[in-house]
Amino acid sequence: MTLAHDPDIGLEIAASTFAALGSEQRLNVLRTLVRAGPEGLSIGMLGDRTGVAGSTLTHHLKILAQAGLVKQTRSGRSIICAAVAYDEVRALSEFLLKECCADCADGGHSHD
Repeated sequence: MTLAHDPDIGLEIAASTFAALGSEQRLNVLRTLVRAGPEGLSIGMLGDRTGVAGSTLTHHLKILAQAGLVKQTRSGRSIICAAVAYDEVRALSEFLLKECCADCADGGHSHD
């Protein structure tokens, strides 16, 4: 089950997904793919844009793919990587903000 399909994601799922983003390089890779849009980028182009290449980039992509944040598909001789988890990232944000200000003295007015 992906985060986007579970409006009440658990702490364990959120922690594991945040862990996948817990590296500057992985966060940079995901942001670069988000900027590229749904067409994605070849691994070579992604490496050029992020400054991460070779086995390090492959390692980061594997972690992001396992977290459901990135998809890799073969196109001819190239591997195309694309961010696919816009809804999941939104769900993580909602997870963090869900109980915003619930314990505030002003009665829990949220910032929605």
